[in-house]
Amino acid sequence: MTTIESKMDMDGATYKTLLESTRAIPWKIDWDTMQFAYIGPQIEALLGWEQSSWATVQDWAERIHPEDRDWAVNFCVAQSKAGIDHEADYRALNKDGDFVWIRDVVHVVRKENGDVDSLVGFMFDISERKRTEEQLAALRRELEELSFKDGLTGVANRRRFDVVMETEWSNACRNKQPLSVLMLDIDCFKQYNDHYGHLEGDQCLKRVAKLLTVASKRPRDFVARFGGEEFIVILPDTNESEAYKIASHCRELIASEHIPHKGSEVGKYLTVSIGLNTTTPECGDEVIPFIEATDKRMYQAKQRGRNTIVSD
Repeated sequence: MTTIESKMDMDGATYKTLLESTRAIPWKIDWDTMQFAYIGPQIEALLGWEQSSWATVQDWAERIHPEDRDWAVNFCVAQSKAGIDHEADYRALNKDGDFVWIRDVVHVVRKENGDVDSLVGFMFDISERKRTEEQLAALRRELEELSFKDGLTGVANRRRFDVVMETEWSNACRNKQPLSVLMLDIDCFKQYNDHYGHLEGDQCLKRVAKLLTVASKRPRDFVARFGGEEFIVILPDTNESEAYKIASHCRELIASEHIPHKGSEVGKYLTVSIGLNTTTPECGDEVIPFIEATDKRMYQAKQRGRNTIVSD
């Protein structure tokens, strides 16, 4: 026997010592009896359950978090019956009722005739990894939300509007429902900035955005900053008369705030001009011409003296 072979020819005690000195938890299950032939003593430090309490597969199943139990057990049993080595991530309950994220790595041992003899594997504590993954996922969600939000006013931005508009347009086509859109522009906003300064202009935009959100309060109503001093409101499943009421409410709500506007050509207070457009789109209709027509109606409202609504 070579020196290398001699070193590798470990006795059972040495091998067991090596297994039990690792952070991974070794285990073996006899397939015919579904009983644990062995599980490492590290299991007690990790989960609190005594090593001797792991007698059968049922003990393992009962110590899986209820939300993970069915799929984890069914997956592992199915893979084992098929003789397929596999991995499973699940939450294991500790003795105190809390849980630990476990990765179970399973190897299927076969008899000479091909039948399953036993399962051997390692349990790994992956709680820290899962916490990191959850933090990264939360960060991604936050970044995605920020990428769809107007940084000044807090309402949705143009990018988010494009996504929601396409979705609602498709829904209206499919369900044969009316879809209305309001395009709003703050009257004489350049003069507002010139007179009060850009910081006050920013505060004005925030106030208008908040008021539009209050006026458009149904679950699917959607408010976005379209650009500069322009805002847009999507009103799904809303006919023209209903949309006109909401547009009027928006205009009146802003007027009732009595936001001073000494540079206005309309009056003493801030006002808005609104273009309103309603359609029940057919499949194949394009959304861009509809938005362009709404935009034209908004400019018609400005040409007709501002502080008004144009819907035709």
